[in-house]
Amino acid sequence: MSLTLHFHPLSSFCHKALIALYENDTPFERRIVNLMDPADAAAFKKLWPCGKFPVLQDGNRTIPESSVIIEHLDLQYPGKTRFIPADPKLALQVRLKDRFYDLHVHDHMQKVVGDKLRPEGKKDPHGVENARARLTVSLDMIDAEMAGKTWAMGDEFTMADCAAGPPLFYIDRLFPLAGSHKNVARYLGRLRDRPSYARVIEEAKPYFPMLPF
Repeated sequence: MSLTLHFHPLSSFCHKALIALYENDTPFERRIVNLMDPADAAAFKKLWPCGKFPVLQDGNRTIPESSVIIEHLDLQYPGKTRFIPADPKLALQVRLKDRFYDLHVHDHMQKVVGDKLRPEGKKDPHGVENARARLTVSLDMIDAEMAGKTWAMGDEFTMADCAAGPPLFYIDRLFPLAGSHKNVARYLGRLRDRPSYARVIEEAKPYFPMLPF
């Protein structure tokens, strides 16, 4: 086995991949990439021209995109936690929830956070307003769904939960969930208490001063 993860400790999509790696104690090398360093950015883009985190190298294979990385780990390095159920119908539901969290929670969260990093005169208040409105719809849906569940699929921790934790963590820092979406807040609490994600957050703490909120 020769796995290397190219990532940054503050990247929420990198958190998603790290949760999966830590869930099964999968050994890997860490390669922190600083995209603000031209040389570092150029080297990373040679590996993956799109220049987006995370990217996993498995020997001579380059595997981008957090969901694909997790599916690769599930197939090639299975452990006690299986991220995709063997039942194809359940597997489809997990993939749907994974896409829901990435497209309807994660992306909108990043729009709000990214705007805080923009200089004055370059901000997009209309875009942020739209993203927050869409986030509210998604959070309302999650709050209703999680009323009677432990994890996204019920009792089993899956790829959907790897996808849920990172954006919910950052949303909670932007506007605390307990005041508006109590079931989502409780779900996030369970995610943060899970050793794999607790480790991700602990490793990211030294970088928190870089956050714009």
